[in-house]
Amino acid sequence: MKELKRAFDLVATTLLLVMTSPVLLLCVLAVRASSPGPAIFSQTRVGRDGALFRCHKLRTMYEGTPSLPSHEAPANAVTAVGKILRKFKLDELPQFWNVLKGEMSLVGPRPCLPTQTELIESRRRLGVLAALPGITGMAQIRGIDMSTPRLLAETDAAYLRTASFWLDLRILFGTLYRNGGD
Repeated sequence: MKELKRAFDLVATTLLLVMTSPVLLLCVLAVRASSPGPAIFSQTRVGRDGALFRCHKLRTMYEGTPSLPSHEAPANAVTAVGKILRKFKLDELPQFWNVLKGEMSLVGPRPCLPTQTELIESRRRLGVLAALPGITGMAQIRGIDMSTPRLLAETDAAYLRTASFWLDLRILFGTLYRNGGD
């Protein structure tokens, strides 16, 4: 399963990166035109086995906003362009680079911040940290975000117990047809 998942990640991500590169370029230009600061935002996140890595996203908040989980950030910190990017999940496009580097998968538990200790401990206890984090996951299509750490960790663990190529495809398609973000 691991080899098939990694091969799928590499092939699908390469294709998606090529297909979405014009959209990514337009998003980068929109972010830069709408507020000062870099278009790409990199943040330390918790990866497989608790290892830290730099997760890349399009910047959706004003520069200088404290590094907080999205559900804890002030609503007025999100730029007008950022609201649109989040609604259509376009802010996640730079994470394709994380997938190509082997730091993430297309589908898996969403990576959290190192400060989200309750979630990290719940994931550690349930064996979730053994998996690569994903751009999307079962919790996202079920509308579960990081504001409910125990439920999120339990959902991540349930995904890992039943993970398959077909489940990943269902989650990917479910992500495309669900509004909102995490």
